Amino acid sequence: MRDHFELRDGDAAGRIGELTVPRAGVTVETPALMPVINPNIRTVAPARLRSEFGAEILITNSYIINSNEDLRERALDVGLHELLDFDGAIVTDSGSFQLAEYGDIDVTTREILQFQHDIGSDVGTPVDIPTPPDVPREQAERELATTEEALADAEDVDTGEMLVNAPVQGSTYPDLREEAGRHADGTELDVFPVGAVVPLMNSYRYADMIDVVAGAKRGLGRDAPVHLFGAGHPMMFALAVAAGCDLFDSAAYAIYARDDRYMTVRGTEHLEDIEYFPCSCAVCSAHGPDELREFDDEERERLLAEHNLHVSFAEIRRIKQAIRSGNLLELVESRARSHPAMLDGYRALLDHADQLEREDPVSKGSFFYLSNESARRPEVRRHHERVGRIDADSRVLLTQGGKPSGDAFDAVWRVVPPFGPFPRALSETYPLTAEVPERTDREACEAAAEGVARVAAANPDSSFVLAHDGWPDSALERVPEGVEIETVGSDERE
Repeated sequence: MRDHFELRDGDAAGRIGELTVPRAGVTVETPALMPVINPNIRTVAPARLRSEFGAEILITNSYIINSNEDLRERALDVGLHELLDFDGAIVTDSGSFQLAEYGDIDVTTREILQFQHDIGSDVGTPVDIPTPPDVPREQAERELATTEEALADAEDVDTGEMLVNAPVQGSTYPDLREEAGRHADGTELDVFPVGAVVPLMNSYRYADMIDVVAGAKRGLGRDAPVHLFGAGHPMMFALAVAAGCDLFDSAAYAIYARDDRYMTVRGTEHLEDIEYFPCSCAVCSAHGPDELREFDDEERERLLAEHNLHVSFAEIRRIKQAIRSGNLLELVESRARSHPAMLDGYRALLDHADQLEREDPVSKGSFFYLSNESARRPEVRRHHERVGRIDADSRVLLTQGGKPSGDAFDAVWRVVPPFGPFPRALSETYPLTAEVPERTDREACEAAAEGVARVAAANPDSSFVLAHDGWPDSALERVPEGVEIETVGSDERE
């Protein structure tokens, strides 16, 4: 077990944790947002990130510092924390981004990790190869092998109390990501960034991003803190947290501000197109859109960056509260409705429901059925698996609430789509206290029918009668032939 990362609460694969950063002498609560600081361009001063926005950790680029003589000498002289004027934890990247952009850098893992250690970085990074999406598999395998060599080099460097990242690469091959995660997890390194996902997010390929993260998570241990490299837009934080990511780094707050772009949790707007600010942060409360447009470029950029940070940090806090309340997937579902590509991402997340179920708490807050996707949630999978373990009586009525027919039954079980049947004694247990709409959709009925099939298969010596309320043929086709079927009229409900 890694003693520097402790889990506190969880929902789906999302978790609230505590990442101890010994060199900084701080403990960072995750999920956490790490604002990116360009050593040459400070749109918002790092000290203000700590005091006004609550940033406990930030990230900067040691390769840029090392490549600039003035910055290098000052960092070696006074240390990274004084150079940036930040007393929280500081993560440093290695130059891998520059390697991906320009094809070559003049530094090795051993050299850059030693430099990161010498300037006082709290979390250092080796020189991995961020393999882009969709490359030939042979290239992905070759570059992954080079990255794993870099991890071995990193283990050989005496970094003292400095934590070290172990990037997980593998392009868009989930099995390679799983292999990379398993290899990284077996090292003595400390934090596990899932790399080279920025091109996926820039192309709104959230489903592919989720498959990449799910692959990496299958290889990593549950106690591994996961950093989603380059994931800086608040619209996708909840989705990524639900998939098991703990750390995010954002340069988007400043980059978007430079282009007069205004972040919301539903997407990004151009300032020129906004008539009313939908936000009540300090910037939006003090200035209207017309006023903001009148500022000079530098002031407008700073104010937009501050707004973007407020929105981003507010979303992180909202996600933490959702985890505590046990309704993270309800938040993800609401975010998924902001863009079709986000909905693709949510559906991809539910493709991994079995994987989520292994970490999802057995009992938590309310289950709200909000769309047909809710029928695929891990809680439904878990109920179907568990209800099959219950011994049924000889003759059982499975009913959505209508009165039994004239036959005598040994037991009457409730049926609630999407969960299907269960003994009445379980009615007040999670997730069977679910709030479901009266207008049940096809997917919920189909999922309930799968629950009926599971109970019937587990109790071959019992006989069952299903009293359903207008299920579609696609659901009734999933009910085993041995189960008698009746229709419950809506006026006969209890």
